[in-house]
Amino acid sequence: MTTEEKGPIFLSGVSRGLGHGLAQWYLERGRTLYGCSRSDPPSDLVERYGDRFHWAAIDLSDEVEGPRALQAFCGQVPSWDLLILNAGVLGTIADMREADLAEMRSTMEINLWANKWILDELLSAPDGVRQVVGISSGASVSGSRGWNGYSLSKAALNMLIKLYAAEFPDTHFSAFAPGLIDTAMQEYISSIEDDAPFSTVRRLKAARGTADMPDPGAAAEAIAPVLAQLPSSVQSGDYADIRSM
Repeated sequence: MTTEEKGPIFLSGVSRGLGHGLAQWYLERGRTLYGCSRSDPPSDLVERYGDRFHWAAIDLSDEVEGPRALQAFCGQVPSWDLLILNAGVLGTIADMREADLAEMRSTMEINLWANKWILDELLSAPDGVRQVVGISSGASVSGSRGWNGYSLSKAALNMLIKLYAAEFPDTHFSAFAPGLIDTAMQEYISSIEDDAPFSTVRRLKAARGTADMPDPGAAAEAIAPVLAQLPSSVQSGDYADIRSM
């Protein structure tokens, strides 16, 4: 199938991190991409790929205005080749007994519930959706100390993906953990005191600046080809981790 024959891609959280890296990867290969984020549009993508890159400001924490903005942005797209549910927040690393309930609810709103209304809108496209990838995390299954609301939200995202897969047999769904990536999230993690009781934090701090934690562009180079293979290598609805593939 040629680039021209492939349908458009939807990608949330496109302004920075893995989302920006993936957007650039697909656009460099001639794809048409619809991206959203809460922050300003990525000017480099707008300037270089403006004929194929469509962007809208959508606040995923707003369950009232967010769906309206999404429908106005891409509700007329007849079909989708790929939906990548990438946008997410980490929240504060802390033990569960110290975790703030309001913050965990906010994390859940963005990492889980926003993906429900995104899917409800885009899966209604007249000619359907070929593939959906929810960007998950190893934290969704590890139960590592300190990851509280983030782990809960990503574990719930895994199940959300599985439930939608049961309802849409003609679309391939997967929850995908992309491995370690040097994003803004790592800036916060690196600021945590070394004597904090979170072994995963110490491991991430040690990995930063090494080949084990690539920047978003390098990560996208490795991840995008794997996403293309998921429909043939992973049962629809399942969780997959790039580090075990």
